[in-house]
Amino acid sequence: MKGITILGATGSIGVNTLDVIFRHPDKYRVKALTANTNVDLLLEQCLKHEPEFAVMVDEDAASKLEKELKNKASEITVLSGIDGLLKVVECEGVDYVMAAIVGAAGLLPTLAAAKAGKRVLLANKEALVMSGKLFMDTIVENNAELLPIDSEHNAIFQCMPAGFDKDIENLGVKKILLTASGGPFRTTPIEQLSSMTPEQACAHPNWVMGRKISVDSATMMNKGLEVIEACWLFHVQANFIQVVIHPQSVIHSLVEYNDGSVLAQLGNPDMRTPIAYGLAWPERIDAGVERLDLFDIAQLDFVAPDEQRFPCLRLAREAMQQGGTSSAILNAANEIAVNEFLQKHIRFTDINRVIETVLENVTQHEATSLDTILEDDKLARDYAMRSIKELAA
Repeated sequence: MKGITILGATGSIGVNTLDVIFRHPDKYRVKALTANTNVDLLLEQCLKHEPEFAVMVDEDAASKLEKELKNKASEITVLSGIDGLLKVVECEGVDYVMAAIVGAAGLLPTLAAAKAGKRVLLANKEALVMSGKLFMDTIVENNAELLPIDSEHNAIFQCMPAGFDKDIENLGVKKILLTASGGPFRTTPIEQLSSMTPEQACAHPNWVMGRKISVDSATMMNKGLEVIEACWLFHVQANFIQVVIHPQSVIHSLVEYNDGSVLAQLGNPDMRTPIAYGLAWPERIDAGVERLDLFDIAQLDFVAPDEQRFPCLRLAREAMQQGGTSSAILNAANEIAVNEFLQKHIRFTDINRVIETVLENVTQHEATSLDTILEDDKLARDYAMRSIKELAA
């Protein structure tokens, strides 16, 4: 039986992971659950899944949870802060770590899981975006396992030949086709984008996701970050990856081979499929997902992305090509800009403007250490906030 820590248990990935685990009590047990401030949901999860540890990043939330559990499940140890997160990924009895904390906040505990030699189920794309080489080196040096949980990267992983981490081109792989839904604004007239609201941006047509990643889908920054992530996961350059808009979200990604073959992974848009694959790999288990009915779908569409509509896709490619801490700077600027948009402080079309300004004005460095990465992350956030204040002036 495998012990599992879920970083970000109250988010959509965490909730779906617990759903899959609950279907297989003979295979998995929940060692630890973590959240930021959502005490009510984490309390409910603790009572149902009975972890050994519960972690709230927010200390006040941790105190509240501890009081709630005292008379209901006193055997659960409540921890708080980054130290609590690190403890529950490093401790004995944890075999797998589901890394599902959104944004840069997930970097340190995810990196700690790699250092501890765990199987890292990576749903936090920012860990690789911010610290690609450092993170991948840590996986190798500590004999950890890295399995991608993003539906697209999981699909690519399933379609790749054995040994792809050694020399992908000599194994006959010609191209990676990374699919994208196009988000809620795929067909919205470009001149109307500046007036789009957070509520409209978060209304994804296919996937149920958190607000930040929903906005990233609307700008297609999520796909830009996934291009960067795929470069590190599959040891390729950005020009090896082609983004394809596929509105139905049935084909999750494809791999093209030199002999003309194109392998694709299909399934209903349900995150429990890649989660179950990551948990059970190399085996497969039931995920509770509705079967795919090709006759019901009937039609699959594919469209090239328009970078005038989605400039964030271009910015992400440029950051990856620049190397060093450019991707960390991009990610930091995006997190600030998206948050300010969600707070209705800037317009939707200001998001990419803020990111481009930050990339042009914050100097990137070689990403040789975590300290350097975190320092440039902070500089980018500070510059992004100054840029936003200038926009509002």
